[in-house]
Formats: sequence, C-alpha cells, structure tokens
Amino acid sequence: MLDVVFILLIFFIVTSVFVTEAGIEVSKPEASTAEPKSKDLILIAVSADGEIWIDGEQVDPRFIRARFELRLAESPNSSVVIQGDRAAQNEQIMLIMRAARDAEIANVSISTEA
Repeated sequence: MLDVVFILLIFFIVTSVFVTEAGIEVSKPEASTAEPKSKDLILIAVSADGEIWIDGEQVDPRFIRARFELRLAESPNSSVVIQGDRAAQNEQIMLIMRAARDAEIANVSISTEA
C-alpha cells in the first residue's frame, strides 16, 4: 500500500504544471483586448516603486538586456511579458522594451487584467 502511495505521489509531481512568476505581485491595468499567452515567456514585473524583477530577483536596469540574452540562449523563441503595476512609471516600461529590442526579441507584451 505504501508503494502505491509513493508511485502516485511521483506521478502527480511529474505531471504537475510549473508556473513561473516574475517575483512580485503587481496590480495590473485593465484592457478590453487582452489575449492569453502560452509559450516560452520571460516574465518581468515592475513595481509601483520602479523596481524591476525577473525570475524572483530584483534586477538593476543596466543588466536587463544581458538577462534577456541569457534567456534567449536557453530558449531562442522566447517572448517578453511585462507585468507593470498601475502606478509604475512609463519610463521603466520603455526601458524594458528598449532592452528587448536591443536583444532582438520580436514579441513583447504588456500583461493586463481582462
């Protein structure tokens, strides 16, 4: 009986979906044209204070392009999803978009609430 429980446990662990988070919870703006995305995503969160988070780590704005290039080396078809807080400055969002363009990422989206 114990063996069956362990086998089921292993089965559920292996088949579970792992969700990546940008690192912080942000209050996203609303949009009527929101579309779901699902593939290799680079999630970036911008807090109301202007902090930029990638993969759970706060990142200096000077190193965003380098992080993009590292992720592109792992997964060449990645796209960027910016999770900007409603109170975040547009300057930070534009800085991320410029870094994505410089790293030659074709698909950049801004996450919103539907």
